[in-house]
Parts: sequence; C-alpha cells; structure tokens
Amino acid sequence: MNEYLLDPKFIMLAGVVILVIAVVAWLYVQKRRSTTAGLRQKFGPEYERAVRQQGSERKAEAKLADRQVRVDKLNIRDLDPMERERFSKQWKSVQSRFVDSPRGAVAEADDLLSSLMKARGYPVSDFDQRAADISVDHPRVVENYRSAHDIALRVGKNGASTEDLRTAMIHYRSLFEELVQLPMIVERKEVA
Repeated sequence: MNEYLLDPKFIMLAGVVILVIAVVAWLYVQKRRSTTAGLRQKFGPEYERAVRQQGSERKAEAKLADRQVRVDKLNIRDLDPMERERFSKQWKSVQSRFVDSPRGAVAEADDLLSSLMKARGYPVSDFDQRAADISVDHPRVVENYRSAHDIALRVGKNGASTEDLRTAMIHYRSLFEELVQLPMIVERKEVA
C-alpha cells in the first residue's frame, strides 16, 4: 500500500483533486462575498438590521432573498398621474392639519401611507410584513416608516410628545415621497 501512495500517478491525481477542491472553495467564497456585497448595497441599513435580528449573516441573507422573491411576485405598480395628484393633495391636507391636531395628523398620515401602499400593490394587512415588503424597494426609508408607525401606535396611549409626532410626520413624509414618486423640481439658474 505504501508503494501506491508513492506512485507518481497517485500523487498527481491527489494534487489535481486538491486543486479542484481549492478552486471550488475559492469560487464559493467569491460568490458568498458577491452575494453579501450585493445585499448590503441593495438593502443598506436594513441589511444590518436583518443580521442583528437573525443572529447571522447567512440567515439574514436568506430572509432578505426571500423578501426579494416575495416582492418580485407582487404586482407593484407606479401611480398614474391622477392618483399621484390625489395622494399629493391628501398629503398636503394631512400636513396642514398637524398644527391644530398633531395626533390626528399622525394617525391620518399612517392611514394615508397604508392607502398609498395598497394602491401601489403592496399587501397591507400586517404591518411587519408591509415593512419587510417596503424594505425591498425602499430600504433607506423603511426604518423611518417603522419608527413613525411606532409613534402612531403610542399616540393612542398618550405616549408620544409633540416632538415625537413631528418626527413621525417627517418620517412618514420621506416614505410618502418615495412611494408617490414625486418628480424632483430642478431650479435652473441663468448664467450671466
């Protein structure tokens, strides 16, 4: 048996097997890095939140990938111009009521966001699922949405200060602007 281990053919075959294993391992590591980098870039702060929540990068990445698949199956659509105008007017109305009734305005903003999401095609029955779905296409503002919704829930228990309510409206506005897809107005200045 020792002669077999010293046979040049066996040594060459073992070297090739080791090389193949090394290449496969290297490719696997590169794919994982690429997947991790892609998910980190796509989900931003939501990636880190998922890692904390799941306890490992691998579990978090699986959850985020599942979210992506779920949202890809939904019929998410853009608003038509009339819908965009209607929601924009409603938002302005909600904002204008904030001065006289901050608690009421926050509750209305929460409801308006739910209506807007429903109009776009997001399921709205469960808040946690709704936030997870929103995180796929709007990862930079989903934490704002969670925070604002938490404040809205505290309103009913008188657990939110006026400053909390102001913060909630700012957070709701950031998500509203992304969901309604308000066109950015670019001011052009004449060069003399």
